[in-house]
Amino acid sequence: MAARPISRFLAIPRRNYSSKADKNIAFLGLGNMGGFMAANLVKKGFNVRGYDPSKEAQNAAAKEGVASASSIAAAVDGVDAVVSILPSNKVVLDAYLGKDGVVKHAPKGSLLIDSSTVDPNVPKEIFSVAIESGVSFIDAPVSGGVMGAQNATLAFMVGGRKEDFERSLPMLKAMGLKHFHCGDSGAGQVAKLANNMLMGITGMATAECMNMGIKMGLDPKVLLDVLNNSSARSWSTEVYCPVPGLVPTAPSSRNYDGGFKNELMVKDLELASGMALGIRSPIPLGAVATQLYRIVQSRGYGQKDFSFVYQLLKDEKK
Repeated sequence: MAARPISRFLAIPRRNYSSKADKNIAFLGLGNMGGFMAANLVKKGFNVRGYDPSKEAQNAAAKEGVASASSIAAAVDGVDAVVSILPSNKVVLDAYLGKDGVVKHAPKGSLLIDSSTVDPNVPKEIFSVAIESGVSFIDAPVSGGVMGAQNATLAFMVGGRKEDFERSLPMLKAMGLKHFHCGDSGAGQVAKLANNMLMGITGMATAECMNMGIKMGLDPKVLLDVLNNSSARSWSTEVYCPVPGLVPTAPSSRNYDGGFKNELMVKDLELASGMALGIRSPIPLGAVATQLYRIVQSRGYGQKDFSFVYQLLKDEKK
């Protein structure tokens, strides 16, 4: 699909929000997740202008109909809404609150949607500045990974005002199947970090038990069939089995590529650990999982899917 020229956006007037549908969207962050999310917005009829510091990412998105912008300020000029998915607290804060950032340059009345996974205090800080500047903001982190982004089956966990959540639904529905309003600003991040900590723990446990059973001589297919039809069944056994070749669509069957990178799992577990420490919530299993995935990363496998932890356990001497 040919890229839409940026000129079609430049004439969009700045306006206060009304009941008119949001159709012109800036998308910030066109990587493994964002590229597919932006493409799905285009497929649903939205006009999307994207920005990413990676020219390769921008070029790939352009092939899906996402117009390219030269900066964040240029991307958000005249749009109705902004969607972003960015890698860290600092990058998100800089993108939204920097001198060339979203809040300063987005039109009055626009809706800002950040789908990054960050510390819950980050969206709270942005929200207060955004409201004072005449724009709306919600945190809307996602679950579902790269496959979910590609297939538009993501789950969105949203924090912010209810009316802003309802306004965001046409855009969220273009990118995902499930949409939860979790509470005030930052609540989406709390839900996401809880989800990812559990995902990390169950992934680690699945790798441990599959490895143990296989080393005891069980046929891997038989063992997985037992787990998926017993009380141990989980997303990690049904969809994301860490043993190569058992679930064809799982990253483990693709050399652990194209999934949720181990380094991102470490980042999210560290964020969740910090959140738990702040409220003195015990997380013994979360702490163990964090350290195990850190070991995977320290051995040079941070770019592999987090289910690579199975290989770490598998290669230990009997």
